[in-house]
Amino acid sequence: MNMEKNKTKDTHGWEGWIALSPLIVFLVTYVVSSMLAGDFYKIPISSAFVVACLYGALVCRDASNPTHRMNIDERVLTFSRGASHPNIMLMVWVFILAGAFATSAKEIGAVDATVAAALHIVPPRVLFAGLFLTACFISMSIGTSVGTIVALVPLAAGMAEECGQSVPFVTAIIVGGSFFGDNLSFISDTTIAATRSQGVLMHDKFKANLRIVLPAVILTLLIYAWKGSHDGVVPHTGPYNVFLILPYLAIIVLAVTGMNVVLTLVIGILANAAIGFGMGCFDWVGWLHTLGNGVSTMYELIVVTLLAGGLMEMIRVSGGLDFIIRCLTRSIRQRRGAYLSIAVLVSLVNLCTANNTIAIITSGNIVRQITERFGLDPRRSASILDTFSCCIQGIIPYGAQLLMAAGLAQISTTSVIPHLYYPFLLGISAFALILLERQKPCHDKQQDTSPQNTNES
Repeated sequence: MNMEKNKTKDTHGWEGWIALSPLIVFLVTYVVSSMLAGDFYKIPISSAFVVACLYGALVCRDASNPTHRMNIDERVLTFSRGASHPNIMLMVWVFILAGAFATSAKEIGAVDATVAAALHIVPPRVLFAGLFLTACFISMSIGTSVGTIVALVPLAAGMAEECGQSVPFVTAIIVGGSFFGDNLSFISDTTIAATRSQGVLMHDKFKANLRIVLPAVILTLLIYAWKGSHDGVVPHTGPYNVFLILPYLAIIVLAVTGMNVVLTLVIGILANAAIGFGMGCFDWVGWLHTLGNGVSTMYELIVVTLLAGGLMEMIRVSGGLDFIIRCLTRSIRQRRGAYLSIAVLVSLVNLCTANNTIAIITSGNIVRQITERFGLDPRRSASILDTFSCCIQGIIPYGAQLLMAAGLAQISTTSVIPHLYYPFLLGISAFALILLERQKPCHDKQQDTSPQNTNES
């Protein structure tokens, strides 16, 4: 009897690892191929996803009905359902419109004019720190990292080229700052999801988050101030047309007001068109050609997004996410371990879903059960849930934020990752606070529901 039970557990464990194996295949394919090529920028990330998706379709199964063997049509349908998820389609919309806006703005000279204006205003020594604080402010105001990236990355990339700085480095400044508001803003999807799932007030979670965020922000600003004092050399710029700055100002102002990012980009594109037609930068055919070029710059990002969505759906249907959750909640003994299990849980789910809001929603109920069962502080649980989801989302090369930033700056996602100081420091700060947690045994409340304890009460 025991042998049969153990055999069932072992088989179930193997099935869980098989469900997760497509993600492992993707990571191994990309890393090993890049190492063999001697350059992490030579291997297209879409190629690794194609290999992983083909393998994922091969091993995909329906975890809710183990006796049913999925045929090829059902496996393709599962992939297609994930690739066509509303969140994925919204990302595709944003990619298309962002590419069209960025290219049309560059065509009318808005990028050069905005960069010249910014370089006249911002002192060279605080250029990097100023960009980071700007990204923090806008992301805090609009509550979305993607909207911040759309508004600021084209400007930051233009500044980097004008100043002779590394485009990946300056792009990383904006990406890092965008996650400041994603993690802290009261109107951020992640904040709303984390607080609702744990049943805490937003300002309580905000206070708990400050203990994690402040050390990371201060260290990041010190790094940028130091680098700015050594590398922040701004070249001489000539006169610029203030009128050409209006499209970017419109994007930033509309984003801060909380307008939908799709509508914001459409208004930006129309503003570029009005200026371009009025100044004779292009005619009707030229404008359409410019829009087409902008959309074409996003082709690879769109393909990667669709492939990632389909792959993650196959992993979910096969039971990969449920397997992660069961493994992490199996052997919690102390409060420190309980908080660490929350951090690892949301991080792994985020790796599988490539969406921090979805990761919080997916793991939020399990985290609440852990919090209630072991007598944890729900404010800290919500803070850890939100913080680690933002950390992971900020550094995965197939996440929407890095894909968007890399596409707008015309660089690879992997070139940005080494310069993401803030997401890494945020994760280190959060991990350090968990380790400093007093080593107290967990009070497992499930034990109180045992028949013996119930009779005694």
